[in-house]
Amino acid sequence: LELKRMSVSRDYRGRGVSKALCKEVLRFARARGFGAVVLTTSMVQVVAQRLYEGQGFRKVATSSPSLLSSFIGFQLFHYRCDLPSH
Repeated sequence: LELKRMSVSRDYRGRGVSKALCKEVLRFARARGFGAVVLTTSMVQVVAQRLYEGQGFRKVATSSPSLLSSFIGFQLFHYRCDLPSH
């Protein structure tokens, strides 16, 4: 399962909404038999990286979306959270 573009309004940040949404995605995926959840975030999304790593995701790869981004050192981080089967 791929988690794409999770975003919480600025008015609700810092209240645990992102953490709850992430936990629900993992629960949803587990309940439907998915073996893992994957996602991509950028190097500038440090808060998002901490959130995902705190939920059990691990960084599995990095990439640059274009030649220009490669030149300036901008990277995307690819994460994976394996879901144990019950």
